Amino acid sequence: MITKESNIRFVVAGLLLGILMSAMDNTIVATAMGTIVSDLGDFDMFIWVTSAYMVAVMAGMPIFGKLSDMFGRKRFFIFGLVIFLIGSALCGIAQSMTQLSIYRAIQGIGGGALMPIAFTIVFDIYPPEKRGKITGLLGAVFGASSVLGPLLGAYITEYISWHWVFYVNVPIGIISLFFILRYYKESSALENQKIDWGGAITLVAAIICLMFGLELGGKKFDWLSIEIFSLFSGFIIFFIAFIIFEIKAKEPILPFWLFRRRLFAASQILAFLYGGTFIILTIFIPIFVQAVYGGSATNAGLILMPMMLGSVVGSAMGGIFLTKTSFQRLMIISVISYFAGMYLLSTLTPDTARLLLTVYMILVGFGVGFSFSLLPTASIHNLEPNFRGTANSTNSFLRSFGMTLGITIFGAIQSSGFSQKLTDAFKGMGNGNYIPDTDNSRQLFEASERAKIPSFILDKIVHALSDSVTFTFSMALIPIAISVIVVLLMGKDRVEVVKKES
Repeated sequence: MITKESNIRFVVAGLLLGILMSAMDNTIVATAMGTIVSDLGDFDMFIWVTSAYMVAVMAGMPIFGKLSDMFGRKRFFIFGLVIFLIGSALCGIAQSMTQLSIYRAIQGIGGGALMPIAFTIVFDIYPPEKRGKITGLLGAVFGASSVLGPLLGAYITEYISWHWVFYVNVPIGIISLFFILRYYKESSALENQKIDWGGAITLVAAIICLMFGLELGGKKFDWLSIEIFSLFSGFIIFFIAFIIFEIKAKEPILPFWLFRRRLFAASQILAFLYGGTFIILTIFIPIFVQAVYGGSATNAGLILMPMMLGSVVGSAMGGIFLTKTSFQRLMIISVISYFAGMYLLSTLTPDTARLLLTVYMILVGFGVGFSFSLLPTASIHNLEPNFRGTANSTNSFLRSFGMTLGITIFGAIQSSGFSQKLTDAFKGMGNGNYIPDTDNSRQLFEASERAKIPSFILDKIVHALSDSVTFTFSMALIPIAISVIVVLLMGKDRVEVVKKES
């Protein structure tokens, strides 16, 4: 695949930059959203900024993965980079929330190609005995991006401008583009296959309906509204149609026979479960630090650094030991560490020392980190090259889908729990002296507003929020416990090192 061994370093550097840029984008933008809304207005439309990007990414992943199998990785990775950079530049000059939402969708189309294809290229250019360390590195960058994004977004928004949240992608992407164009030499031995248009169209339609239903439900529209009902109904109809097309297609976008492979199926389930639970940590730990401990927004971002470091170490170790033992044994270490860390986080109180919180985050990050390098590798284990893109994109898709579903489900659990805890805390106190405004987040997240709340009232609100967050963490133990069962069913597969004859 690569003409010179020395060029591989530049290819990997290009892939790392592409992964960093695309994986970090959603979290970095979320941090700046308040400032963007205050500048552009149209508060009711802010949800579309996130939804448009996520829908485009999710819809594109399986399709670009399959297309890369059919027509080559390089052209679609470059396509993803170029479209992502165009979308980023347009987002930076957006003059309204409508424009920003459209440009974010363009970004998402590019982002849907970058992540799965980057991992697949590594499997194409490295022999099995060398893949572990490199996938560990790629996984570490992916894990770090979810923590670095909010911190970088807060810094850029506060000290530069929200426009640079998007512009910062341009120099990173250009360097990545140069490395891939200049140094990645792909084989031209590709099979001429027929595109599964029916599967592609129905899959995109199903994902659009499902993602918008999840994103808009409980926010823009009530969960029982006709709009949300129609979106979920559309998802069911299009998904059934997609299955029918895939069964009949000669070259389906998602070959169902892959799921008959035990290791592949387990890897997809684990990606979904890990994605759905890890995302809530990046959301609720900063909330806990800022609202319960009374830290600043910057401190809330910095507090995630131990979890990032833990995930980087876990990802690296998973890659290093990949050729020394089975996927299952490494994932057992992962899931035990993850479960223990999440359990300890569920015991947090307003009086918990920050040092303990740091230790808990290192533990949970270490456990999750293994999944960043191991699961993509397990997905393509012993697969022919013309199925690797499909396998990797499926893994990335299910992790992203798990994240979206996790935000929706666990977000509703925390919100409902907080409201109930507040109701219980202030029961019998309806004397008109003080009524907490549960819709005004500034009361807890801004020091000036926090100081206005009487101490005995603040204590009740803080404990209510603390209890709602830790209860949410305890609910996350359920899918992690299911992960334990899935790991035990993975089988004993391992990466076999082919010894060269002397």
